[in-house]
Amino acid sequence: MIKSYKSFQALDRVAIAMMLFLSILISLMIWQGDAVRPIVRNFTWENKRIGAEDTAFSLTFSRPMDTKSVEENLKVCPVENKQETENFQDCPVLPGKISWAGRRMVYTLVAPAPYGTEYTVTLQGARDKFSETESKKREIQPFIGNFSSRNRALTYIGADEEYQGKLVLYNLTKEEKKVLTPKDLIVMDFEPFPNGEKIIFSARSSQNPDLLSAQIYTVTTGITYNTDKEPESPGKIDLILDNKDYQNLKFDLSPDGQTIVIQRGKRDNPGDFGLWYISMAENSNREKPTANRLQSQPGGDFLITPDSKAVAVAQGQGTAIISLEGDTSKPLDFLPQFGLVQAFAKNGSQAAMVKFNTDYTRDLFLVTNQGTQKQLLKTTGSILGCHFDPASPTIYCLLTQLVSQEQYIEQPYLVAINLKTLEQKPLLMLPPAQRNVQMSLAPDGLGILFDQIVEIEDNTKLPANFLKTDDGAPIATSSLWLMPLLPSGDQAELEIKPEQLPLIGFHPHWLP
Repeated sequence: MIKSYKSFQALDRVAIAMMLFLSILISLMIWQGDAVRPIVRNFTWENKRIGAEDTAFSLTFSRPMDTKSVEENLKVCPVENKQETENFQDCPVLPGKISWAGRRMVYTLVAPAPYGTEYTVTLQGARDKFSETESKKREIQPFIGNFSSRNRALTYIGADEEYQGKLVLYNLTKEEKKVLTPKDLIVMDFEPFPNGEKIIFSARSSQNPDLLSAQIYTVTTGITYNTDKEPESPGKIDLILDNKDYQNLKFDLSPDGQTIVIQRGKRDNPGDFGLWYISMAENSNREKPTANRLQSQPGGDFLITPDSKAVAVAQGQGTAIISLEGDTSKPLDFLPQFGLVQAFAKNGSQAAMVKFNTDYTRDLFLVTNQGTQKQLLKTTGSILGCHFDPASPTIYCLLTQLVSQEQYIEQPYLVAINLKTLEQKPLLMLPPAQRNVQMSLAPDGLGILFDQIVEIEDNTKLPANFLKTDDGAPIATSSLWLMPLLPSGDQAELEIKPEQLPLIGFHPHWLP
C-alpha cells in the first residue's frame, strides 16, 4: 500500500523537499555548465612591509589560468593616496618579470621597490585556461591586494650641542627623529643589523678622550619588519665586548647579522693584534657572547664576504680570504696583486678591489668569481668607498684626486661607473681638503648620503667629550647631504643636485 505525502512525518517531508530542491539545483548547474568565476586564493605580500631583499611575490589561483590574459591585465602600482586605488588604468607600473608553475604565478621585481611607498596589486579581466575552448567568458573575480615598502630611514652621529656624539635615527618618510644612545657615550662607528631591529656600535666614555678606548655595544631601534612581532623599545643597550685587556680597533658585521669580526690589539703588548670573531647567536638570550681569535696572520683593513662565511683581509702586499668556519690558520685564497677589498656585490659574484702602484697611484679593479679582472679607473688620490647598485651594472665610488702635490691636498668627488661599458660619469665634486667624507648608498639604489665635516684648525686643549674624526682631527660641525639617483643607474642628461638635510651630524648610514 502506497502512503500519501500527508501521511509522512514532518521531518520526512522536509527531507524530501530538500532532495527535490537539490536535484533541481544540480540539474541547473549541469545544464549551465561550470559558471564559477576563478579567484586569487593567496597573495604572499598581502599587507606586508617589504625591503630590498624581498624580490618576488606570488599569486595562487583557484584554477589554471590563461597566462596571457593574466600578464596583460596585472598591474603593480604605487599609490600616493587611497582615492587612487579606484583608478589603476594609467598607473606607473613597478617593473617585474612573470613566471608560472601550474596555478601559481611569480612576479619578480627588476629592481628593489622604492622605499617609503604604498603599492596596489590589481587584476581584472583575466580568464581561466578553459574559457576559450568552452566559448564562455569566465573572467576572474576582480582582485585588489596591498603592500608597502619600508620607510626611508637613516642613522648618523650627531654633531650639534644637543645630539653631540649620540647615535640618532631619522625617519625621512615620517620626518621623525629618535636618539638611541645616552649622553655618557661618544659613538665612534656603527652598522645596522640586516633586519633593522638593532645597531652595533663602538663608543668611548664621554669622560675619556682616548680614541682607542672603545667598547662594542648593540642598541635597539624600536623598528620591526615582522608584522607578527612587537618591536622592542628603542635605546636598549647591551655590552658586547669590553676593552679591559684588548683595544677594539675596527669591526664589521656579517650580511646575515650572525657574526661580528673585530680587529683588536693587546693593551700591554702593542705588537699583539689580530682579528677576533663573535657569534651573535650566543647573544640571543642576552648573555654576553664569547670572542674567539682567528688563527691567522695579522692584517689591515678587512671585509666579511656576502655569504657571511669568510673575511677578506689585507695581508702584506695582497688580500687573503680567511674562513670563519673550521680551519682559520690557512687562507682559502690569496690575491697578491690587490691590497684592499673596497666592496662586494650583494650576490658575491664580483668585488671592487684596489691595487696600490709603485708611483703612488691607485687602480680600482672589478674582480669576478670566475677570475675575470677589469680595470675600472686610476686615481692620483684615494679611493674612499664604493657601493654596487642593487639593480643595475653600476658601481658608485667616492674618490679623491690630488690637486696640490706640494701640500698634498686632495679633492673628493663622486662618480658612477658602468660595469659593462666602463664609462665613468662624474656626479658631484666636493670642496678640496675634505678627506673625511663618508657615503652610504640607499638599499633601493635611489639615493646616496654623504657628510661634509668642518674641522677645527686651531687644535687647542679640548674637552674629553669633543668629537673627532677617525684620524683624530677635532670636529667643529658637520652637515648631511642627500644625492638623489635615477632608477637603474640611468642618470641621463638631467642635472641632479644634492640637497642638504636639516640634520647636523656625520657618518650617515641608511637603514636596510
